[in-house]
Amino acid sequence: MRLKFTKMHGLGNDFMVIDGVTQAVELNESQIEKWASRNFGIGFDQLLLVEPPSRPDRDFRYRIFNADGSEVENCGNGARCFARFVLDNKLIDNPLIRVETAGGDLELHVQDDGQVTVDMGRPRLRPEKIPFNASERAALYPLNVNGEVLHIGAVSMGNPHAVLKVENVDTAPVETLGPLIENHADFPQRVNAGFMEVVDRNHIKLRVFERGVGETLACGTGACAAVVSGIINGWLDPRVSVKLPGGELIIEWPGEGNVMMTGPASRVFEGYISEGVAS
Repeated sequence: MRLKFTKMHGLGNDFMVIDGVTQAVELNESQIEKWASRNFGIGFDQLLLVEPPSRPDRDFRYRIFNADGSEVENCGNGARCFARFVLDNKLIDNPLIRVETAGGDLELHVQDDGQVTVDMGRPRLRPEKIPFNASERAALYPLNVNGEVLHIGAVSMGNPHAVLKVENVDTAPVETLGPLIENHADFPQRVNAGFMEVVDRNHIKLRVFERGVGETLACGTGACAAVVSGIINGWLDPRVSVKLPGGELIIEWPGEGNVMMTGPASRVFEGYISEGVAS
């Protein structure tokens, strides 16, 4: 199997993008994990696969695989790269792109300046929809982590997120606490762990320990989840600048309805891969 691929990133959250519309693609977990290696492969946080849609009202199917080979429901930074990829590769000529994902439908809009706005859909806040083990919906939930009770927001943006408000994001114990939250028994499908510092009502700083990946330079769904949690708790206004290690996203949510995310997407290089060797 010899595949053409493109390496892209959204604020440093990097992706291997494969066109499954014009070429035949067969993937397995061990193969993806090998390609994801930054020492022996291409190196990426996630692999994005472009496929034909299963429904006539969508333009594409968008699939996301973590660096460990597991398939996940959604990725906001990946969605922006997906939009730029299909437009730049002339798989579509309309800057408004409708895609289906395992986490639900998305609408992507490539702006004239190259920024991409993604309609991320409605946040899911009921515990059983996240999924999260809690008897009823709350703005914050107690989470016992190794004997310490943390108070987290729990939000699904098509994938599950736990949001922890911290005093200083730079000194937050992301490396040690992130994997403990990710694998907590109260999240049956594991969870992305976000560490949020509220600067003021329109600005936050955020670090995210992603499920199946580890800490990344940016996480679009994590930014959306953090802002939704902040608005629900009364800490934030409807339009928020989210500063991530890799750069800035603008998240808008009026307190109900769909979340809108705007940010950049960049192409790094193209190549071919065959039997685990890239060229």
